[in-house]
Amino acid sequence: MHITARLRRVIQWPFQGAGRPVAFMVTGVLIQLAVLVVMALPWIFFVPETPAEILLAVLVPLAAVMPAGPLLTEAQHARFRTRLGVDIPSPYGGPRPPLPEWLRSPAGRRQLGYHLLFGPLLALAALLVLVLWAMSAVAASIYVWIWLVPPESRLGQAGYTPLAAYATAAGIALLCAASWLSGALARLDIRTATARLGPSREEQLARRVADLAESRAGLVEAVDAERRRIERDLHDGAQQRLVSLAVNLGLARATLGDLTEDARRVIDEAHREAKEAIEELNDLVRGLHPAVLEDRGLDAALSGVAARAPIPVGVTVNLPSRPSPAVEAVAYFIVSEALTNVVKHAEASRAEVTVECVGATLVLVVSDDGVGGAEPAGGTGLAGLAKRVASVDGRLSVDSPVGGPTVMTVELPCVP
Repeated sequence: MHITARLRRVIQWPFQGAGRPVAFMVTGVLIQLAVLVVMALPWIFFVPETPAEILLAVLVPLAAVMPAGPLLTEAQHARFRTRLGVDIPSPYGGPRPPLPEWLRSPAGRRQLGYHLLFGPLLALAALLVLVLWAMSAVAASIYVWIWLVPPESRLGQAGYTPLAAYATAAGIALLCAASWLSGALARLDIRTATARLGPSREEQLARRVADLAESRAGLVEAVDAERRRIERDLHDGAQQRLVSLAVNLGLARATLGDLTEDARRVIDEAHREAKEAIEELNDLVRGLHPAVLEDRGLDAALSGVAARAPIPVGVTVNLPSRPSPAVEAVAYFIVSEALTNVVKHAEASRAEVTVECVGATLVLVVSDDGVGGAEPAGGTGLAGLAKRVASVDGRLSVDSPVGGPTVMTVELPCVP
């Protein structure tokens, strides 16, 4: 029992893991055989003699194979997927382009290179490996088929000579070599097809960058939507409750005349605390996402920021249409934080804010007449502004010589 199992394992060892590569090679040979038949058709029906005829016999089949390039690519993709379980990605980010554009594209030229050069060479190598499989199988099974030879021929053949044992041993060794060559050739074909039938490294990087940019844009929009939701909840919930509390305390202080001095003092303190809490909540809501920005746009929101600044601030907004909510929110917070920096660090007496669209770019300029010397790495908040601008693929530059003035220019995508 154990001897039989061991013998079965010895017999199966050369074939382990070779079934899928062999089927893969057979399919590849069949595909390339179809291409070879098309290329050889002119040579079958007539024999070209002149150089012009030879050129036509080469170019006409080539012109017939080139339009079939996309179909051959799909057939090769299906071969790798079904026979080896290898999914080669499409070199295109979307649908396959039309044939003329496909022929002109780098991906199309790479695929034609595989179908007309690398594919035939690999198919030829696969055919040689398949022949090796057949020869080694015949040699290894000599004691099986030698008895089919007529007796008068068998006596002088390898069936009754030591050559049969040598042929069997050589056949088994060749089976092992054929198994290894099948796997190696399949791996070589995978690497070649991935490079020629899939996206190039540059295309993969470009696609990855596009995916990351799309993911980042979605994340920015989601964060902005969540910020607006929190602002609405605070405005419609906690803020209204505090206002109601402050009103009730004010009414109690005004209408209850028989209160003791201690009780009146407690109500006054509670009323004052409620009003301060309302003011702090208003600042928090404006810091999250001011309602005026969503309701009336960037011009009104920036005018409100300028009105609250302790120094005179001129605001000029010239936009043909409202930008996207994410860009609009970034522009608002950039101006708000920039003016805060001006008040804290610039020692300025006046600031100017200008917002306009130049082509597809929203240009935002914040300038002041302060002492200058602002540096993104100087701890003045400019590094945080640069990160906020970069979140929507914008650009920030600062011109702030010592002694002033300081001009901060921000460029954002002006998309509706």
